[in-house]
Amino acid sequence: MTTFKREFKFISKKEMKKRISLNIKKYRLLAGITQEQLAVDIDKSYDFVRRLEFTKGKIGCSTYTLYCIAEVLNTSIENFFK
Repeated sequence: MTTFKREFKFISKKEMKKRISLNIKKYRLLAGITQEQLAVDIDKSYDFVRRLEFTKGKIGCSTYTLYCIAEVLNTSIENFFK
């Protein structure tokens, strides 16, 4: 069986982080939750949540933190990637 490199067009890591950051903010605002409340709910600092949203992808978070944020915001984790 022959294997070959298939071509895919991926967005950059920087663009993915930016997309996630903007979507976290979007869904937080839709849920009517402040950054402070989100921080308390996911057991992170307010500064962490603020930087996660404000720096638009310059910092990232673990998949577990992303999962927790999605649960608190009552949305699917996949929505952060759209």
